[in-house]
Amino acid sequence: MENNNEVKQENTFTIVNDEGKEIKCEILFTYEDEKTKKNYMAYTDNTTDEEGNTKVYASIFNPEEENPVLLPIETDEEWKLIEGILTSLSAPEEEKEENAE
Repeated sequence: MENNNEVKQENTFTIVNDEGKEIKCEILFTYEDEKTKKNYMAYTDNTTDEEGNTKVYASIFNPEEENPVLLPIETDEEWKLIEGILTSLSAPEEEKEENAE
């Protein structure tokens, strides 16, 4: 993937897809894993799937780069990590409180 990512604000950035179209994305969260020593970003382009769910994407990135390149997550372990964070963030507040007890 070419370095076509331009950070606009702290929580949004623009990517250029394969057809040259600019797509504005919103960062949902970033996470640095102590075990893998990698930085992960979950983001959305605020589009929805057939069932009305917001599409969410995740990538590896280097926060030290001025225009970070988004790299694919390659292992099932990394995907499970990201899915766990997304699940905890999207759980209703009551569930979060129950799980904390």
